[in-house]
Amino acid sequence: MDPRRRALRALVYGVFYRLPHPVRRRIVRTFVPKYIVGGVTLVRDSEAPAPGRLLLLRQPPGKGWGLPAGLLRRGEAPIVGAARELAEESGITVDPRELTPAVPNAVVHAKGWVDMVFELSVPASTTTLEVDGAEVYEAAFFPIDDLPRLTLSTARLLAYYGIGPLVAPDDPTSMARPAAPDAAHHDG
Repeated sequence: MDPRRRALRALVYGVFYRLPHPVRRRIVRTFVPKYIVGGVTLVRDSEAPAPGRLLLLRQPPGKGWGLPAGLLRRGEAPIVGAARELAEESGITVDPRELTPAVPNAVVHAKGWVDMVFELSVPASTTTLEVDGAEVYEAAFFPIDDLPRLTLSTARLLAYYGIGPLVAPDDPTSMARPAAPDAAHHDG
């Protein structure tokens, strides 16, 4: 870095850190990008054979299926918000501590929102799904290798976890797992 630029940067930071905390906070809030934060839950059927089944919801306008998700309330912990949204949208009520942070846990989207993603496994055969018919039309478990038409945002999010039509094995943001070697192609 250019010595003059380095000196100017040191001066600016020196002045900034001498300002009272409320003034520094206001400056940061003014110039730093802001994000909307949501809680999402990937609910898997614990009884389904591999690759498994995933809970999806059909919501207005009803043209695709999505995941149980919603915006966090002010001051609400992401895991609490995800559990609340799961209960509101599917009828599945769990203690937030039963949710496991997904990997990655936070997915930052280009349009200014962040999804905090959690996972849960439940036995679909004994789990009652309840929807209100207004916010959610339908809820059902679907085979991961035969998903219905997804909303674009759901397809994009699921790709981070190696699920759905947008999984790209060569994309570093896609968490697609490599396929098992095909025994028919082994020399031997």
